[in-house]
Amino acid sequence: MPNVLRAALLLICMVLSGQASAETLNLLIWEAYVDPALLREWSAKTGVDVKQTYYDSGDLRDEMLADAANHVDLVVIGESSGPLFGKRGILEPLTGSTVPALANYVPAWRDRCGGYGVPYLWGTMGILYRSDVVTEKPTSWEDLLLPSSGLRKHVAMYDDHNEAFVPALVYLGQSINTNEKSVLKAAFDLMKRQAPYVLTYEYIMSSIQNPEIGDRLYLALGYSGDQKALNEKLGRPGLWRYAVPREGTLSWLDCLAVMAASPRKALAIDLVNFLSQPKQAAQNAVALRMPVLSTAALALVPPEQRGDPEIYPPQEALAKSQFPTPLSMQSIQVRRRIITAMASFQ
Repeated sequence: MPNVLRAALLLICMVLSGQASAETLNLLIWEAYVDPALLREWSAKTGVDVKQTYYDSGDLRDEMLADAANHVDLVVIGESSGPLFGKRGILEPLTGSTVPALANYVPAWRDRCGGYGVPYLWGTMGILYRSDVVTEKPTSWEDLLLPSSGLRKHVAMYDDHNEAFVPALVYLGQSINTNEKSVLKAAFDLMKRQAPYVLTYEYIMSSIQNPEIGDRLYLALGYSGDQKALNEKLGRPGLWRYAVPREGTLSWLDCLAVMAASPRKALAIDLVNFLSQPKQAAQNAVALRMPVLSTAALALVPPEQRGDPEIYPPQEALAKSQFPTPLSMQSIQVRRRIITAMASFQ
């Protein structure tokens, strides 16, 4: 494990260990990924505080969950990781009897959480761009992988072994879930061509807050919804925009899951059910400017948000989207070696 990742894990475990108490639920989640008003409402009703600990990559989250001493009570987890941890007994099975709000989600969404979570938020991966500098909307992954000379050292990428490969693989017309070494090598070659333009391989939501580089980032790999969080952090509405490239992209789903070993399991399930009710799910989606998953909640979302292409991508973009599936261990090892190598090019 890289020293930076090991240090980050140690820090988070220390923080969570200090937070664990009978009156506190520990939630492991992406930053700016839940409406704080909803957590305050639930805490006011139950008398239980919710402490959020942020991760900024799926790799970091999964390393944490594999640690038996993580002190996590509930987690936002990706659809490909959830069933894997569930089958290992790390996540609690969730059904309609324990989480009645599951009835508001169509089977196709529920099935993608594998029986170990409730569909939380979904979206796409795409290109984030600072509209005052990048004045033309990016339309292709080529705009990120082989940018113009003026963007040299102004790009933020991502060091997750899975999703960092999405732009290159989609641009090459390949499956994002490939286990083929030759295909991964072709993606690596393309990523090496991009490297001189990359300022950081840290997730944009983290790197934008670094005072040494934040104001030098103009183009980034990110997720639908990130643009709102970036603009709120900077206090500049509309500055960062989001685009889905024409070649297609990753269509992702995050699930709310409960840790099987949590001593506060009943409270964690209650919070999951609360956040998954139509009213709360709609409020969360509106606050985050993210697409809602609950069928009943969709009717509560304002029409202008339902018609926003940055939130609900056009059907032609979704038609070319790919879903993540589990990778072979050999593929994961190759991808992680490539990611480590990319850092050396900075």
